[in-house]
Amino acid sequence: MINKSHRRLMFSAAVVCGAALLPALQAVAQDFPSRPIKFVVPFPPGSGTDTSARFFGKKLSELTGQPVVVENRPGGNGFIGVQNVLSAPADGYTVFVGSNSTLAVNVALFKKLPYNPQTDFAPLSMMMRAPAVLAVPPASPYKSVSDLVKAAKAQPGKLNYASGSAGYQLMAELFNDIAGVSTVHVPYKGASEALAGVATGTVDLTFADITAAQGLIKGGKVRALAVASERRAPALPEVPTTAEAGLPGYQAYVWVGAMVSAKTPKAETEKLSSLLTQIARLPETREFYERQGAEVMSGGAEEMRRFQATEIELWKQIAVKAKVEQQ
Repeated sequence: MINKSHRRLMFSAAVVCGAALLPALQAVAQDFPSRPIKFVVPFPPGSGTDTSARFFGKKLSELTGQPVVVENRPGGNGFIGVQNVLSAPADGYTVFVGSNSTLAVNVALFKKLPYNPQTDFAPLSMMMRAPAVLAVPPASPYKSVSDLVKAAKAQPGKLNYASGSAGYQLMAELFNDIAGVSTVHVPYKGASEALAGVATGTVDLTFADITAAQGLIKGGKVRALAVASERRAPALPEVPTTAEAGLPGYQAYVWVGAMVSAKTPKAETEKLSSLLTQIARLPETREFYERQGAEVMSGGAEEMRRFQATEIELWKQIAVKAKVEQQ
């Protein structure tokens, strides 16, 4: 039997051991990162998510002196990229750079999602928000949103739309609902592929974030009919807003943020969060996104957690309103 003296001795020993371990744990956090970090992007190169990962990766490398490798894992509604991160060691060296599709919208679209974006991940930092652009082929007969809506109403189910992710799919379905039309979904692996489908005339229209689309728009490869924001985008000042184009009440944004596995130790998670939030607040980060027609979002981990929860509920409501059947 252990008497009181023994208990006191054991407790004192535990306190001493804990005190001895604390500097070691703090040293681990201070030394982190001590080797290359991998940013996993669930979309192909060229998407707004990919662009954000590469910008933040470069800045993180400059801050830490460690290389940051961006690895694109497209396909499977983002599941491939998610699984790659969640199956990797939860040590802070594998970061998931996701968008509203993988971190919020998928919850509204799938009955049995193979991951939980709120409990399987720990948020690090927001990165950016960008309005969606409604784009059609350069040779499209539809010169305006009104032309497009009129044609879609005259021929229900004939026009089709490309979506590069679940988020873009819901944007298009919300457009269908508000405009009172029926267009057919054609899924692609990412925004760049969806835009390529529009550029070649394979599909009739798409919604894509302005960071991925503006180069093609300015180059005449696709035609923008409207930007789905409150105000015209400085990067595309000649493109009307959806309200100006005759579709009031329709707004749609893409956002990007970084997360790690929820199993990642707190010290490493907090260090990464601090570093990424620091990058988000740099003047050059704001300028980088402004040039693309987007805006930086500088919220830290807790702000991102609250924002994500709000977004999940929002897209659930949109999916119900647009009568989107869960997969």
